[in-house]
Amino acid sequence: MDILKRGILRLEWAREHMDVMKAVRKELKDYGVLEGVRMSMALHVEAKTGILALTLAEAGAKVRLASCNPLSTDDSVAAALNEEYGLETFAKKGESNEEYYENLKHVLDLRPQIVIDDGSDLIFLLHTGRKELLSGIWGANEETTTGVIRLRALEKDGELKFPVIDVNDAYMKHLFDNRYGTGQSTFDGIFTATNLLIAGKSFVVGGYGWCGRGIAMRAKGLGADVIVTEVDPIKAIEARMDGFRVMPMIEAAKQADFIVSVTGCKDIVRKEHFEVIKDGAVLANSGHFDNEISKKDLEEMSVEKRRVRDFVDEYTLRNGKKLYLLGEGRLINLAAGQGHPVEIMDMSFAIQALSAAHIAKNHEKMEKKVYQVPYEIDEKVAGIKLRSIGIHIDRLTPEQIKYVNDWREGT
Repeated sequence: MDILKRGILRLEWAREHMDVMKAVRKELKDYGVLEGVRMSMALHVEAKTGILALTLAEAGAKVRLASCNPLSTDDSVAAALNEEYGLETFAKKGESNEEYYENLKHVLDLRPQIVIDDGSDLIFLLHTGRKELLSGIWGANEETTTGVIRLRALEKDGELKFPVIDVNDAYMKHLFDNRYGTGQSTFDGIFTATNLLIAGKSFVVGGYGWCGRGIAMRAKGLGADVIVTEVDPIKAIEARMDGFRVMPMIEAAKQADFIVSVTGCKDIVRKEHFEVIKDGAVLANSGHFDNEISKKDLEEMSVEKRRVRDFVDEYTLRNGKKLYLLGEGRLINLAAGQGHPVEIMDMSFAIQALSAAHIAKNHEKMEKKVYQVPYEIDEKVAGIKLRSIGIHIDRLTPEQIKYVNDWREGT
């Protein structure tokens, strides 16, 4: 099958299984709030993202799309978006650093009014190298933990130049995308890269946020002995009460058959851990940037490096130990896997689309700060999802509504 046909079929498959986006597409087209709006996007360019971009274009927006990670593009989808659907897409798998930033610049050449970002590289460029575009920006959405961390710092310093909606922390995003999406897709990438067994192995999860919870849960279900490392005492207690061992990474590394970092921070696994790490350990990352596992330290401590499987680099340390880094330390679920399940991204991208519409409708009265997703958007997406899978739930009676809203009501 040629690459274009494969991409078309993957987009068709995703569209067929994204019932929430189907309802959102109709609403946006009927309302017309995005008609003529210029939108620049930097997301992982694969089939589900393609459906988001096409949905916005079908709602009347002018859309350009680039990848937010050099290894996360599905080339067949990028080809189909460009050639079959006429959606300007600047992305390929295995981009150099220069190509990556050139593609981001290409999508900003659209002079966007709304930006949809994953990791905040587009937003960062607008605040540094493309400041001439700032006056035309209505607002932006940010998709992931790493990007939100950067934006909160920007806001704290008083340097954020337009409103941004924190899509990452919407209930319908972090409860499902981060937990169930990352939980499943991380193992999709690990299995594709290694073909190794998880059951009976010591599996270390670096970070117990929503993504870490999902990975730990799935590892436990696969029969692993799960160890969690954390810097937050509350999350550490939660991990322990969820049934996992908790310890510092320096201790966990001595036992680990697998280590997966998922924090949004840097140097989670570094020199002191490599010095004590178990021989044969497999290292993977599900955080946004490829700096959670220190490749610099790994390179400096190694005497040999070779590619032993697709997406697997073997490092031989000076002490003779061998370590295996998956996907060059980039997002393993997209570097080697297919990303989150379609039905998960159906919900997350519905939030993206509705949040973009919210900016289009309300940007004139929004401040230059990071906003939470309005609760009514979360609630709408949840309701559509429930109806799409045939589930109906109770509603409060008028008497119950009165009871929960009146402090004078007794028991």
